[in-house]
Amino acid sequence: MPDIRDSMIIAGSGMKVQSDRLRIIAQNLANADSVALTPGGDPYRRKTITFKNVLDREMGVSKVDVARYGVDNTPFRLKYDPGHPAANAEGYVKMPNVSSIIEIVDMREAQRAYEANLNVIEVSKAMVSSTLQLIR
Repeated sequence: MPDIRDSMIIAGSGMKVQSDRLRIIAQNLANADSVALTPGGDPYRRKTITFKNVLDREMGVSKVDVARYGVDNTPFRLKYDPGHPAANAEGYVKMPNVSSIIEIVDMREAQRAYEANLNVIEVSKAMVSSTLQLIR
């Protein structure tokens, strides 16, 4: 049967992966306008992160961890800008496949998940404190 310490460990693993997710989102947003330096070259490709459940045998609990870091293989957007150094023969520049709207929605979701895990830890700490007060 899990105890309060286990719930804090599980929530802590959730906070760590959401923090990693926020880092990936920040990279995507920072590079949303990063194009290639050479004609026809590929611009920044959106990064992704996926999670998995991991059994911590020592603790006897399932935690969440990063399954893998990847890239989004959706096609690049094309922008007509014949004067740009990265323009192809037709005058189009490949733009990153990053959508700021999607990144902001993902950021809010990661923030809420992080806060939920933080609340679990705070409630667990309060329960331990209340228990110690009863014992005294």
